[in-house]
Amino acid sequence: MEKKLFIITNESIYPKNNEGFFCDNIDLKSIPEGLNNYTEINVIGRLSKKKRSKRIELKNVYTCKNVFEYLFFIFQKIIREDAKYLIISLSPYTFLASLLLKLFSKTHYIYLRSDGYEEYKAIFGNLGKFIYHLIFTFSSIKAKLIACRRHLLRNKLGEIVSPSQLNDKWITNHKKINLKKIKLLYVGRLRVEKGIFSLIKMLQSSALNLTIVTSEKNRKLRDISKNINLISFENNNDEIIKFYDEHNIFVLPSFTEAHPQVLDEALARLRPVIIFKEIEHVKRNREGVFICDRNLESLEKKISFIIKDYPQIVDKIKTNILPTKKNFINQLKKIILE
Repeated sequence: MEKKLFIITNESIYPKNNEGFFCDNIDLKSIPEGLNNYTEINVIGRLSKKKRSKRIELKNVYTCKNVFEYLFFIFQKIIREDAKYLIISLSPYTFLASLLLKLFSKTHYIYLRSDGYEEYKAIFGNLGKFIYHLIFTFSSIKAKLIACRRHLLRNKLGEIVSPSQLNDKWITNHKKINLKKIKLLYVGRLRVEKGIFSLIKMLQSSALNLTIVTSEKNRKLRDISKNINLISFENNNDEIIKFYDEHNIFVLPSFTEAHPQVLDEALARLRPVIIFKEIEHVKRNREGVFICDRNLESLEKKISFIIKDYPQIVDKIKTNILPTKKNFINQLKKIILE
């Protein structure tokens, strides 16, 4: 049996009496559950008072009320357990956890899921970029880095993985596409860096219809227009597939992304994807991904082009070779547990 693996995260986790633990981030659910098939997994996160949407199918989940409890709990485990540690994403909380692990010379991995430099900049401006630089620089010392894209390593040594939630359900039983009406779809969190508020503002003066599907509960948007529909949805057993099937174009408006899994989900359902120039690098060699400027005129032109050539575009999308959840977990297993 492999050493225990403690997964340390900044994500908020909601404990529900007799029903287990819930989170909003899909990686915090799928990674621990996937690796739990090979060793004992323990998850350490922040306590949430708000309900969350995704149930973590694990018994050993620990939630901490504040940073002091968070660090003390990790300290106790360091002293008592002969284990490995995986930090998911860098934040002030996980940065301090990394320093604590270094202090005791504990083997730990840091998984970089996104470009923290750009995310912090989108939220806090250039000061945010400087803050993340300090966090990344000190966290990466004596840590084993894992990233979903090479550029996230900033010329440091590390392993590259291909995150995915795709299984057989995503690549089979495709539905006939209805093109009588343009129906745009966004799936994700309601965050400034995700560009969703920028997209909403852009579409409020248009006749285009947008559906926003988020796992965040009880979220409301101010001054939302009639052509924009907000849906809070718990994705159980990949039921979210129905939203991809009901729409004909997926829009990913983020200001920063590294390896957006929703892009692959849309392509798996044979739906073209529109992104903006800030994240044109995520296109890579994928067919069916289109880039436009962040303004309504450019967006409408790109939509018209897609609708006109839709059947040919779908044929090209079918040639994509997309990563799968099974392969992603196997990659992490080989890096961390073998």
